[in-house]
Amino acid sequence: MKTTCYIYRCSAKPDMYIYLAEENGFDAIDDKLVKKLGTLNYAMTLELDKNSKLAKENPATVIENIASQGFHLQLPAETTVEELMANMAKNQSQ
Repeated sequence: MKTTCYIYRCSAKPDMYIYLAEENGFDAIDDKLVKKLGTLNYAMTLELDKNSKLAKENPATVIENIASQGFHLQLPAETTVEELMANMAKNQSQ
């Protein structure tokens, strides 16, 4: 089974992309996270299945995240999800 996703480039950091379940489906993303992404520019539409080849992501993880939360965030190699979440929590408490 194929999953269609809409990929947007995030201006906050090079190589950061967000995959959305719906074109312009930005409502799936928490407002605090949206602010961290910067400007979102449409990059491409992609049909994924578990055997798809992606440069930096596991297609099964992308599909699972899109199905469960409506989006998947691809972070630059030097940023981990834990670091991004810690920065968000730190900024929220200030």
